[in-house]
Amino acid sequence: MAAFMDKDFLLNTPTARRLFHEFAEGCPIIDYHCHLSPQEIWEDRRYENITQVWLGGDHYKWRLMRCAGVEEKYITGDADEHEKFLKWAEVLGKAIGNPLYHWSHLELQRFFGWYGALSARTAEEVWQLTKEKLAGEGFSARGLIARSNVAVICTTDDPVDSLEYHEKLAADASFATVVLPAWRPDKAMNIEKDTWKAYIARLAEVSGVAIDSFEALKKALSLRMDFFAAHGCTLSDHALNYVMDAPASPEAVEAIFARRMAGEAVTAAEEAAFKYAFMFFCAGEYVRRGWAMQLHYGCRRDNNLTMFDRLGPDTGYDCINNYAPSAETAAFLGALEKAGALPRTILYSLNPNDNQAIDTICGCFQSSEAVSKIQHGSAWWFNDHFQGMTDQLTSLANLGYLAGFVGMLTDSRSFLSYPRHEYFRRILCRLLGEWVEDGRYPDDMELLGEIVRGISFENARNYFGFPTRK
Repeated sequence: MAAFMDKDFLLNTPTARRLFHEFAEGCPIIDYHCHLSPQEIWEDRRYENITQVWLGGDHYKWRLMRCAGVEEKYITGDADEHEKFLKWAEVLGKAIGNPLYHWSHLELQRFFGWYGALSARTAEEVWQLTKEKLAGEGFSARGLIARSNVAVICTTDDPVDSLEYHEKLAADASFATVVLPAWRPDKAMNIEKDTWKAYIARLAEVSGVAIDSFEALKKALSLRMDFFAAHGCTLSDHALNYVMDAPASPEAVEAIFARRMAGEAVTAAEEAAFKYAFMFFCAGEYVRRGWAMQLHYGCRRDNNLTMFDRLGPDTGYDCINNYAPSAETAAFLGALEKAGALPRTILYSLNPNDNQAIDTICGCFQSSEAVSKIQHGSAWWFNDHFQGMTDQLTSLANLGYLAGFVGMLTDSRSFLSYPRHEYFRRILCRLLGEWVEDGRYPDDMELLGEIVRGISFENARNYFGFPTRK
């Protein structure tokens, strides 16, 4: 029987152990997609207890607690922070097979030096230990980042953001990690939302452009992209229901814009046409600036309307959507390619059934512009567990070029989430080790080491063109 989460956790062969400990373990982290707050990094936020840093905004944990029948007051309600942690510990103790069990224990090991198993029986010990540690040196937001050996962080930023904290961080030579903005213009694209018109007014104010047409909207966005580029931005991110193929004439798109600005609702077809035009414009701008484009899709959000009204979005009520037509994704990328407007692109679907489709689509649009110009993104959200990561890596290897993969990201709001990269690297090394020991790849440590270091760190640095230290 293997020991519980020891130094060789998940490394089931001698080759896997060697690959991880010699090549992956020491690689710096490039976190090219996360939801950390640049303000909290700049202010070097401190935490009084583990509830604040662990449970404060983590809808992964909230969702699991609800599955275990925990009352909402212990999740997002007004219960005492100590009581919330005790409830979480009780739930986690029985969460066999859930990635949160592994992530949480890796975080306890790496940050707090605690190697036990968290449950109702050990909760008080962990509460006291972590509270004492968090009060010490090296456990602030910046301290946790430094402990994790993070070279680059890309936050998720709206076009109207001032980026003032990015400016301050860039000028601070005492903090070695590079913190860059990533462009996330969803609010400008989501024409169907009740908040869209108010957002356009805010964008007009910030950009200095009177946005009275789609052409004016594009001008405003372009100016804000220039502003982001001046602050080191090299990539964008978009959340879509699916990648659409709905081309329409410029006149039709302008008419849709005008009706929506007049307060009229848009049909599903009009929404798709507008978003297609929006994305087509953005992609061309990214090519012009040398930015990469990330497309996240396959999610149905805010399904529990009662709880949405009570708590708002991003609170644990989303699910996988099984509508993501590969034909439309391929057609959209094909149209961009024909127009000379296809940037380096990463495709992520929340539906794991899309893995093979994504990998075959990627293969249609590769070129010498970049290694794996079109990427199959890391197993995302509901898929960033052992089986999901293994399946994504296997599909990419079967149908594409695994050695060119840009690797893991956190997609997290917590400064304790960086052991997710270690979890990914262990799974990667396990898989490669199995293939070597099964006779499917030679025991060539020089080449294997290059592959592992590339996927763990170097590919992302090269793909996005990041500086890696100040």
